[in-house]
Amino acid sequence: MTAPPREPSLTFATCPKCRHTRTPGERADPGVCPACGLVFAKWIRQASFVSPSRQRREARDVDVDAGDSLFGRCYAALGYVPEQVEPLHWWGRALAWLLVAIWGWRLAGLDYTVGEMGASFMHAILLPIHEAGHMLFMPLGEFMTIAGGSLFQLLLPLICAGALLHTNRDPFGAALGLLWCGSSLVDLAPYIYDAKHPQLILLGGHTGEDGPHDWIYLLDQFGKVAHSPAYGTFAHHLGVMLMVGALAWGAGILWRQRQRWAGAGPGER
Repeated sequence: MTAPPREPSLTFATCPKCRHTRTPGERADPGVCPACGLVFAKWIRQASFVSPSRQRREARDVDVDAGDSLFGRCYAALGYVPEQVEPLHWWGRALAWLLVAIWGWRLAGLDYTVGEMGASFMHAILLPIHEAGHMLFMPLGEFMTIAGGSLFQLLLPLICAGALLHTNRDPFGAALGLLWCGSSLVDLAPYIYDAKHPQLILLGGHTGEDGPHDWIYLLDQFGKVAHSPAYGTFAHHLGVMLMVGALAWGAGILWRQRQRWAGAGPGER
């Protein structure tokens, strides 16, 4: 009894999965990628049952994930979308985005020259973080102890954003962390602005004229107290820009998740 004739192997010069390019010296089975082990015939059979829109998405994702450049890896992390998107989770994120967008718009409109931010709910959240920063940086000397309040107020949101991005692969959560950082900078802007002509009532019930003021001390170390209004204005606008960028990033993730959800077939959702 003779064995049936073997079908010729289907081969690719460049693997459609890992983008490995076969060299003339490689003697592996031409129907299998020597780098990742993909069986080309099996891949073709599976791909034939996948919607064209999903094939395009997967090809784009492979290109991004396989990129060796730092930019390619960063782009993949910042724009990561899971294979399956739960509609309920998507709507929850969309609602969260809408709420923080409205809230961010209100924060951006507060008058930083007179310290309106001090009466906001966000300031009540950020104040304990600011004070904790003074304690954390105390071992590093007087300058870092005083700077540590403002520094930690900005670093903590970035640490949370980085953890969400790296550990959870959650760029939407990271975008909210960046928005938090922007709002923290908006919160600091009146404090910086106030250093030249201190009018804000600080935590001890005094102004910078008759009590300690972080930014009078910090700017005085460099002889820049007179420029505090310009620095405060810059901080406010930079914070608003970070918030806008974070909202745009979050909206982009939501759009990509919606595209994946909408493009999935009944068996893929």
